[in-house]
Amino acid sequence: MVVVLGTAVRVWQVARISDETHADAIVVLGAAQYSGTPSSVFEARLEQAFKLYERGVAPTVITVGGKQEGDLFTEAASGKAYLAERGVPENNIVAVEEGSDTLRSIEAVADTMKERGMSSVVLVSDPWHSLRTRTMARDDGLDATTAPTRQGPAVFTRESQAHGILRETGALLWYQLTHFSADFKYTAGQ
Repeated sequence: MVVVLGTAVRVWQVARISDETHADAIVVLGAAQYSGTPSSVFEARLEQAFKLYERGVAPTVITVGGKQEGDLFTEAASGKAYLAERGVPENNIVAVEEGSDTLRSIEAVADTMKERGMSSVVLVSDPWHSLRTRTMARDDGLDATTAPTRQGPAVFTRESQAHGILRETGALLWYQLTHFSADFKYTAGQ
């Protein structure tokens, strides 16, 4: 019980940190997209990445995420299109069109970054997802910090916040025990 409670507190603590230290890349973790249009969860993440890019946190933005069965677009491609439309030059956006869960996405990003000689990253996701994504990225050899979004369905209500903390506590504990993925269904405003 102490481990579970301690992990939940740590998930909450890291969710409150936004580290905008200069890095090689800003990585936006994918979320649902519908026919190339980011879901509200994904859009909130993309907007945070756009703000970080505008502030000069990194010269490159990496969008990541594959596609579900039947999809015409990947999460990464729809994220890249969204950021390009917002004014980020396309040659400053890398779409890593792999990953059906957090672990696979982080592994694909780490491989891409290593191929390009990059090692430092600011990860953008929902606040509650920060500790797990940072842990996975560091385990994969990246110098990782987090700057989570502060808008969108994941942070609207106390209920969505509690759900996110509980979900991520379980997923992080599973990952730390097994080093396998443990993405659970996410229901906050898809």
